[in-house]
Amino acid sequence: MSAPLVIAVPSKGRLQENAQAFFARAGLALIKRSGARDYRGAIADLPSVEVAYLSSDEIAMQLTQGAIHLGVTGEDLVRERIPNADRRVVLIDALGFGHANVVVAVPQAWIDVRSMADLDDVATAFRLRHDRKMRVATKYINLTRMFFAEHGIVDYRIVESSGATEGAPAAGSAELIVDITTTGATLAANGLKVIDDGIILRSQANLVASRGALWGDAERETARRILDRIAAQARARAYREVRTRFPGCNDALLTQTKERFGVVAPFGGPTSSGMLTLHCPPGAVYELASLLREKGADAVSVSELDYVFSPDNPLFNKLADGLKR
Repeated sequence: MSAPLVIAVPSKGRLQENAQAFFARAGLALIKRSGARDYRGAIADLPSVEVAYLSSDEIAMQLTQGAIHLGVTGEDLVRERIPNADRRVVLIDALGFGHANVVVAVPQAWIDVRSMADLDDVATAFRLRHDRKMRVATKYINLTRMFFAEHGIVDYRIVESSGATEGAPAAGSAELIVDITTTGATLAANGLKVIDDGIILRSQANLVASRGALWGDAERETARRILDRIAAQARARAYREVRTRFPGCNDALLTQTKERFGVVAPFGGPTSSGMLTLHCPPGAVYELASLLREKGADAVSVSELDYVFSPDNPLFNKLADGLKR
C-alpha cells in the first residue's frame, strides 16, 4: 500500500476554521477521528489522504523539507521561511482569507518620510549623526533585506523581534519596523505609519505544494481529484445559473450577452423546446434577466451553483507544470 498524500492545515484559530470551511465547500470535509485534540485527520471519502494539523510556520518548514505534499499557509511565511521559494514550492491557489500586508512602518513624527527614497535619506543622515546604523525591528528578516536592497538602502541593521514588534520604537529598541498588518489600527495606536510605497507583500492564505515531496502516480492522481473539486467549486462561485424559455433567442443575442455581461452558454443555444441555460456573473444577473425579458423570454429563474466541472483542471495543470521545473 502506498504512503498517503499529506495535506497540512493550520492547527488552531481563525485560519483553521477558514481552511476547514474552504475544503468543506469543495466537498472535502476534514475529519478528526480521535477528537478535537487530535493532530492527525483525514478527508471523509479519500482514504489515500492524511491531514496534518500544524502551526502555519511549521507548515512552511515542512513544505521546504518535502515532508508534506500540500499545505495551507500564508504567502508571507512562504516567502520569509523558504529560500528561493518559487524553486521549492508551487503556490497553487490563493484562498481568499488570512489577508495581511507586510509593511515598512515609521514613527508618525517623521512627517517628511513618505517614501522609501525618503527613508534612504534619513538612514544616511542618521548614520552620520549618530555614528551607527538605524535599527529595524522585524520577524521578517529575509523579506526586509530583499526589499531594502531593491530600494538601495544599506544604512540599517536588523533587530530580530520576538515579541510585539510594533512596540519597538516606543521602547527605544529600534527606530522603525517591518511587520504584518491587516487594518493598520495597531500600528496607529503605537504611533506608527506605513510608508506610501512600503508595502513589501500583500499576503493571504495559499494552497501550496512542495516540489520536494514524493509525487508518484498515486499522489498525483489523488491531488488531481482534490484540485478538480476545488476548481469546480471556484467556477461555481463565479456564476449563477440563469434558465428561461426563449424560442426567439439567436446567436446574435447570445453574443451580446457574452460581450455585455460575461455570460457563457455551457450547453449551447436554446433546445428545440426553447429552453435556454446560461451562466452569468452574480453582479450582472438582474441586467441579463431584464434583457432576456425585453426580448421576449418567459419567466427567468436564477439559482446558485454548487460545482461546475469542465474538461480543464487549471489547478492541477499548475501543479503538474510546477513539478516539471
